[in-house]
Amino acid sequence: MSRTTKDYILIGLKGMAMGAADIVPGVSGGTIALIAGIYEEFLNSLKSFSSALLVLKNDGIKATWKHVNGNFLVALFGGIAVSLLSLVKFIKYALVEHPILLWSFFFGLIIASVYFVGKQVSKWDIKSLLALLLGTVGVFLLTSLGPAETPTDLWFVFIAGMLAICAMILPGISGAFILVLLGKYAYVIEALSDFKFSVIITFGLGCITGLLSFSHFLSYMLKKHFNITIALLTGFMIGSLNKIWPWKNTLETMIDRHGEVVPKLQENVLPANLEIGEPQVLFAVLLAVAGFALIFGLELFAQKKESAS
Repeated sequence: MSRTTKDYILIGLKGMAMGAADIVPGVSGGTIALIAGIYEEFLNSLKSFSSALLVLKNDGIKATWKHVNGNFLVALFGGIAVSLLSLVKFIKYALVEHPILLWSFFFGLIIASVYFVGKQVSKWDIKSLLALLLGTVGVFLLTSLGPAETPTDLWFVFIAGMLAICAMILPGISGAFILVLLGKYAYVIEALSDFKFSVIITFGLGCITGLLSFSHFLSYMLKKHFNITIALLTGFMIGSLNKIWPWKNTLETMIDRHGEVVPKLQENVLPANLEIGEPQVLFAVLLAVAGFALIFGLELFAQKKESAS
C-alpha cells in the first residue's frame, strides 16, 4: 500500500502508544494495536521474516524490504522505542505516586476496547462464547497470581523477553505483568532507565525470537478462525480488568532487590474500603472517562478515514 510521511508519523504515534501501554503491568500493547487498526498488519509483517532470506537471495534488498513491510515496522518500532526510553521514568513515577489515577485511565481505556474489539465478531455462536469465557477466566486467574523469585542471569532475561513479548502482542495479556510474575519487571525497567546494555540487548533478542515465532500462530488463527480468535482476545481484555482495577489493598509484601518493601499480593476493593491513602474517586472517574473517550475518538477517526478513502 502507498503511504505518505503523515501516515508513517501516525504509525509512529501508535507505536508510542503501544510502548507506553507495555510499560504498565496490566495493559497490553497488543490492545492498542488492535484498536488502532494495525494488529493484523503488524502480525503479518512479523510473520514475513520467516521467508525474508529466500526473497533476499532471489530478488535483492529492495524486494526484501517491501516483503517485510520495512517502512511500517521501522515507524512502529521507532515509536515503541521512543516511548519506552522517554516515558519509562514518568510511568514509574505515576505507578508509585498516583497509582489510582493511572489505573483508572487504563481501566476506562480497556472498557471501551472490549466493546470495539468485541463488535468485530460477526457471529456470536457457542464456539465464540466459549472462547470469550475461556479468555476471561484464564486471564482473571493469571492476574490473581503473585510474583515469583527468579534468577537475574542473562539466559533467564532472554526467556523472560520471549514470554513477555508474546503477551505484549496479545490484547488483554500484559507483557509487563508477565515480567512481574517472573520477578523481572523492576529489573528490566531499571535496566532501561539506567541504559544497562547487556540486559537490554539480551532482553531484546528474547523479544525478537518470541515475536517471530508466535506471530505465525496468531496470524494463522486470525485468518482461519477469526471470530473465535477475536472472541478469545476480547475475553483476555475482560479478564485483565481484574489487574487494572484502581483500588487495591495489599495482603502480602516482599523485599525487592533494592531492599524496599513492595506489594506481593493484593485484593481489589471498593473505594470506601481502601485502607491506605485517599480513594480519589472524582479524579479517578474523570480519568476513566477520559480513557474511554480516547478509544471512542480513535474509533471515530478510523471510521472517518475509512469512509473518506
